[in-house]
Amino acid sequence: MFDEKEIISKILKEDLRAFELLVKQYEKLVFHVVGRMVREEQDKEDVSQEVFIKIHKNLRTFQFKSKLSTWIARIAYLTAINYLKKYKKMSSTELLDDLENYHYTRESPDAVTEKKEISNYVNRLIEMMPEQYRIVITLYHLNEFSYQEIEDITGMPEGTIKSYLFRGRKLLKEKLEVYLKKEVS
Repeated sequence: MFDEKEIISKILKEDLRAFELLVKQYEKLVFHVVGRMVREEQDKEDVSQEVFIKIHKNLRTFQFKSKLSTWIARIAYLTAINYLKKYKKMSSTELLDDLENYHYTRESPDAVTEKKEISNYVNRLIEMMPEQYRIVITLYHLNEFSYQEIEDITGMPEGTIKSYLFRGRKLLKEKLEVYLKKEVS
């Protein structure tokens, strides 16, 4: 069992093996959060590595007021946002105004599903969503964070989180309905 307090204590005493355990415990979470925001594979790896450097440097500031996973996810989220602002000139609050005309892909769902399974298709749709929907859906459904934890991670109010989650689900549902209709016919 992973004992956060014990691991943190060991890390603070310069135990590198303990830090390796922490990385192994949370690398999927970090890659998931960063991967939903940063597109290029090399950039994802660089940003994720930067996240773990920040975790190591700032571990003394962790006060157990939240779960360690929430604290780490917040660092991953903020590091990815900073990366996007710095290198990609994208705003973290960028939203598309006309969601009705938003197209995820030029390929038909049939062409996509010929290449991949349905779960890969859904992941691809999520990746192509506006950033706010992508991050909220990832944190809520894939990482199973609560609304409060997502608020702690992103700084978004709970109402905004619920709204983004609702809109994101609606967009996914619409695209999947199109896919399913084509599958049946």
